[in-house]
Amino acid sequence: MLALVFVSDMESKLETHVVLLSSPGLGHLTPVLELAKRLATLSNSKVTIFVVPSLTAAESLVIQSFMSLNLCRIILLPPPDISHLVHADAAVVTRIVVIMREIKPAFSSAVSALSVPPTLLIVDLFGYESMDIADQFKIPKFVYIPSHAWFLALTLYLPVLDEVVKGEYVDEKDALFIPGCRPLQLEDVVDPMLCRSDQQYLEYLNMGIKIPMADGILLNTWEELEPATLEALRDDKLWGGISKAPIYPVGPMVTTPNRPIDSNKSEMFHWLDKQLSESVLYISFGSGGILTKEEMRELALGLELSQQRFIWVVRTPVVGKSCHGSFFTVGNDCNDERLAGYLPEGFLGWSNNMGLIISDWAPQVEILRHQSVGGFLSHCGWNSTLESITHGVPLIAWPLYAEQRMNATLLVEELKIAVRSKTLPSKEIVEREEIKLMVKRLMDDAEGHAMRARVKQLKLSGEKAWNHNGSSFKALAQLMR
Repeated sequence: MLALVFVSDMESKLETHVVLLSSPGLGHLTPVLELAKRLATLSNSKVTIFVVPSLTAAESLVIQSFMSLNLCRIILLPPPDISHLVHADAAVVTRIVVIMREIKPAFSSAVSALSVPPTLLIVDLFGYESMDIADQFKIPKFVYIPSHAWFLALTLYLPVLDEVVKGEYVDEKDALFIPGCRPLQLEDVVDPMLCRSDQQYLEYLNMGIKIPMADGILLNTWEELEPATLEALRDDKLWGGISKAPIYPVGPMVTTPNRPIDSNKSEMFHWLDKQLSESVLYISFGSGGILTKEEMRELALGLELSQQRFIWVVRTPVVGKSCHGSFFTVGNDCNDERLAGYLPEGFLGWSNNMGLIISDWAPQVEILRHQSVGGFLSHCGWNSTLESITHGVPLIAWPLYAEQRMNATLLVEELKIAVRSKTLPSKEIVEREEIKLMVKRLMDDAEGHAMRARVKQLKLSGEKAWNHNGSSFKALAQLMR
């Protein structure tokens, strides 16, 4: 029924062929695939997705699962060799942007070779330099920001901040002003803004300059989640001189499982079925986040002190403090035997009765939607955040890198569906006693029960946004017109 209504709204006599471009990494690929799914099923459009893969095992599984739906065509663009262009220790943002810059000629040739010419081009955040390929075909070009409106506001306003702030942002005395939006506390600045001499800052600044040149900007949020920030971004008096691109909130875009549970994970669901409703804490740091051995030890001992039932997705710890160290390797390198050596002595014996240790990767959405799960200790990546909200699960915020500190502040201070440590995990080790207190606050205390009630209201809000005449449904229909 939705498809029929949506197609009638299009009133298009020609076949619409949407081309999407996704940058490497599950955190970028997943929201692009979900957007493609919406476009293919609701607008009856032909959709082709170009993916620059990161060649990880987990990403391959996601791509294979999506292809089995037969909704869209996926074309893999061979990742370019950038070893001569960036240092081996270059930041993830730098590496992704350079990859997407180098892939542009191959992408342009592949689009030109399509049997059905494109009528619309949508690139994700890191593919912004390929927007001008749309000009060759004289078609509209859009940027899809798989994050929230506050992050978009910061990105668009960065060129102004670059002129106003003379030194390092983290050395400023006051929070950073963003027109009509919550001020950005200095400890929450995104990673590229931590050092203005680093290449990733210049790449991020260029995004803020180029993205407003799009014919529109899609966001993985919805009107009712961030009404004040979206209203500000549409205020010409505040933002007209910075960006005039229309904004389309089309979220929440989250993974919808379409495959049976992996047989080697079924034991976990049998265990979950035996637990009390909302009694289990799920712990995962996303597709790229990893902890040091010391952080793993404190988290394990904090769980033991809390006596809380849990499922913990554990990865081989990082040496040093590169907390996004598994961005290009998730799903490739871990096993249960190796993990035992990184956990405190006796912890595995205790956890046999209280929880499960899962190595490297777990079916996160299937876990979050299980009735026994009542909390999520998360790195606060936006995909994981939306998956938690859309399944009515409150959070313990443990931000590590990228824009995750912004996300954590949004969850704790504005949406009030998360607790966080006084210690900033990206700077210092959160100790076991503080971990125990956070777990108790979320899972046992009245404060946690209130958060659980609020997040369930947000879950309903997200569902309504995609009902017929819902805000996100109408935003995508407007874009396709």
